[in-house]
Amino acid sequence: MRHAGWARRAVTRLATPRVAIGIATFAVVLELADIWVTAQLPPSPYTPLPFAPEDMAGTAFPVFGAILVHSRPRLVIGWLLCLGGVSAAANILSANLHQLLDGSPGPRWPVVNLTWNVCELTLGVLLPLLYPVGRLLSRRWRTVVALAVAGQALDWAGLLADRPELREAGHGTLSASMVLAFASLVVRFKRGDAVERRQLLWLLVALPGLLVPWMLGADVWWVASLAIPLIPAAIAVAVLRYRLFGIDTLISRALVGTGLAIVITLVYVAVSAALSVFLSEVDRIAGIPAALFAGAFFQPMRRGLQRGVDRLLYGSTGVPGTLARRLRHRLQHTDPVHGLLATLDVLREGLSVTGVAVEADGAVTTSGVLGTAARTVPLIWHGEPVGLLLIGPTDRRRFPAAHDERVIATLTPYIADAAHAVRLTAAVQRSRERILTAREEERRRLRRDLHDGLGQSLSGMAMSINAARLTMHSAPDQADRLLAGLRAGMDAVTGDIRQLVYGLRPPALDELGLAGAIEELAGAPVEASGELTGLPAAVEVAAYRIVQEALTNARKHAAATRISVTLRRDDRLYVTVADDGIGLPPDVRPGVGLGSMRERAAELGGTCAVRTGPGGGTVVHAELPL
Repeated sequence: MRHAGWARRAVTRLATPRVAIGIATFAVVLELADIWVTAQLPPSPYTPLPFAPEDMAGTAFPVFGAILVHSRPRLVIGWLLCLGGVSAAANILSANLHQLLDGSPGPRWPVVNLTWNVCELTLGVLLPLLYPVGRLLSRRWRTVVALAVAGQALDWAGLLADRPELREAGHGTLSASMVLAFASLVVRFKRGDAVERRQLLWLLVALPGLLVPWMLGADVWWVASLAIPLIPAAIAVAVLRYRLFGIDTLISRALVGTGLAIVITLVYVAVSAALSVFLSEVDRIAGIPAALFAGAFFQPMRRGLQRGVDRLLYGSTGVPGTLARRLRHRLQHTDPVHGLLATLDVLREGLSVTGVAVEADGAVTTSGVLGTAARTVPLIWHGEPVGLLLIGPTDRRRFPAAHDERVIATLTPYIADAAHAVRLTAAVQRSRERILTAREEERRRLRRDLHDGLGQSLSGMAMSINAARLTMHSAPDQADRLLAGLRAGMDAVTGDIRQLVYGLRPPALDELGLAGAIEELAGAPVEASGELTGLPAAVEVAAYRIVQEALTNARKHAAATRISVTLRRDDRLYVTVADDGIGLPPDVRPGVGLGSMRERAAELGGTCAVRTGPGGGTVVHAELPL
């Protein structure tokens, strides 16, 4: 076990980015040497460039492979790029050296064959089989690797035995294994999740630059030299930055641009030909009206092609503009309570995900099945966080890429509006519940006070009256004492009634007005501005109670010697109570008094803040809407 652990640690130390950088550097050195060797040879008949496709592969593949290894050292894809690229560099250098020296078969030819075999096996078979996650689709695909190795064995047998038929059989077997390896990309695309599909698309878009010149023949084979670097670049982007760049955007623009070029060319040629046939005298200037005619149809054709490509890529429900229109239509025909669910249904259909949900104000609204690995997107309404959007895993779909971000960006404002509406609805419901609870609690208190206090007192008074009547003639002095006690009891009942009425609404508000009642409460003049008469009763009571609590706190806890009260009416009623006391401690915790002030203001939709004043002391500031 110790030896096995040592071996793993040794491999880990070797498989470092430095090794990959060394391989890439060595490949570049080989290519520089090959450039010098190529300059000594006559020009190649199949490429006007001073380098061959193998030169570009020998440079680009190791460089991008080193970049991959630096970021993902445990991913085998980067190491395959390095090994395949340096094999291509060694192959082209050994082949050109062989041609430069004598060109006849000799001891150098096996080196050429070996390096080419390694390049074919790594880049032509293993890379497509393992891309992009570094694992085979299943164990059955090992057969393709075995087939490639068998083909190379036949090739070597034919080379060593000088039997061309064996070499041809080996080449055919190897070609079949390469076709199967690239077919695995299609199978992986169909079976893979959204991330794998997005990564595969980058490679599938870059491959035509190599395959098309290869199929067309030697006349345009040099184009592959320029297109080969796109393949490792696409692989690196797909593995490292597939979330940053949208392959669907690239495909969409390429299809629209190609379609526009074809259509405009056809229109131009058709109009030019028609003018040349029917107006032979103006054939020299026929191109001008043809160009104007084709240009007039440019924008309508672009919009039409873009709509068609969007439907091809995303389906009829995945176009952001279409989704926005569907969402507006649903919101117009849906009540506000169910508006959030309607927006989530549209988003789920547009993204083709298993489910979406919104967490707002402690409640969760879900459309579909969210799953465990949900993406979180904050919902912002006019700069205020109103909740979280949760997006489940992508369902099987063709192009889940940057289009998803556009859909989310398009629909998130609508979802934030709906979430804010849900918050408001929940706040209104809670307010109603609080009002109902407070009303019932107040009724219970009144019943208890009337029954246990006033009711018992009145019952006792009735009994005293009856006793006084019975003793009025036989014991006048006793009756007089009973009546005197009854008089004192009536005074107590009157005080209880006044206290009960004061609990409902301070009488001073009706007798003196808000400013006068607060002056009486504070024992000092009140600075008032604006018309304070005719205020809503609830606002007057809230302002009075807030000032009352602030004065109690200032006198009881702040050791204040001077307290000022300011009332100002504008579009709201502004109430400020400031004292010169000790102020708020840094670690103050809101108690019952501070909490009651905030609750009274919040019940009316206002605010109440308590802070330390600029010169010390405490300032209570409340804003109450009218």
